[in-house]
Amino acid sequence: MKLTMLLPPRYYERKWTLARQIGVNHAITKAMPLLSGREAPYDFEALNSIKAEFEQAGFRLYGLEGDQFDMSPIKLGLPSRDALIEKYQQMLHNMARLDIRLLCYNFMVSIGWMRTKVDVAERGGALTSEFDFEAVKDELMPEAERISEARVWENLYYFLDAVLPVADELGIQMALHPDDPPLSPLKGVGRILTSAAAFDQIIAKYPSPANGITFCQATFRTMGEDIKAISEKWIKDRRIFFLHLRDVEGDKYKFRETFHDNGPTPMAEMLRHYAALGFDGPIRPDHAPAMYGERQDGFEGGISVGYEMLGKIFAIGYLKGIMESNGINYE
Repeated sequence: MKLTMLLPPRYYERKWTLARQIGVNHAITKAMPLLSGREAPYDFEALNSIKAEFEQAGFRLYGLEGDQFDMSPIKLGLPSRDALIEKYQQMLHNMARLDIRLLCYNFMVSIGWMRTKVDVAERGGALTSEFDFEAVKDELMPEAERISEARVWENLYYFLDAVLPVADELGIQMALHPDDPPLSPLKGVGRILTSAAAFDQIIAKYPSPANGITFCQATFRTMGEDIKAISEKWIKDRRIFFLHLRDVEGDKYKFRETFHDNGPTPMAEMLRHYAALGFDGPIRPDHAPAMYGERQDGFEGGISVGYEMLGKIFAIGYLKGIMESNGINYE
């Protein structure tokens, strides 16, 4: 397996240095202009300079994750989407040219991954995030940002019709992330990637080898899915391109993030399960609580809540310990 970490797309001395010191060699980044200070990665020189900066610091830039530019017109099906899809296709060409082969993307419309609190106490007073549907059940997004599930399906298919053939030709793995939380509607916004069946539907419609899944273990767990059964099927079918490892207490209506060793999911058992099935792709520790001296400011569209370093350092050490004690190879 390839041990990765989501890191900012421009040099960030503390995070980048700590990641290298704990033995992370593969970087995942979100290269949106707000975070990178450069053009979006549909601009070749912008992406090339990001990759070069990571390489200079000792990382291989393994993949991109999230919306790399404003995807709202594509997800909402607005008239301007075709021009943005062309830019997305150009981004895929740039990635192939630079040998960046993984693209973790989502199709959450108007609302990305969402939490209602970011300061809930975890073990020892560490701060973690929580989602509680009761807190937002009566809220609505502005009318222009609301959409039905049927329309989201149409817009996703329109997008995939355009980009999957390009990804297939170029050898780019497009790893679709589930909706987090997996609830629909949320603030009047339809969400469709809320079950394993939804992913099976997409795979059946698009059998391209470029079409795959980001297996966000905790999100599929909050759906109520049998994560062992669905991951076994998808790994055998070569559809899981990326593993996100975190844990939560609760269900899709109310849950809180936990430390990687402090939730209900048997993390060691799951890692043995993935390895036994032959998964050797990229994994990364997902959200972790903020620990002593750290703070979580909010979302602001960037790498924020759940992405401070101390919890990640603990998570990396914990995952390495599991893998080494079970003879699971990683790099």
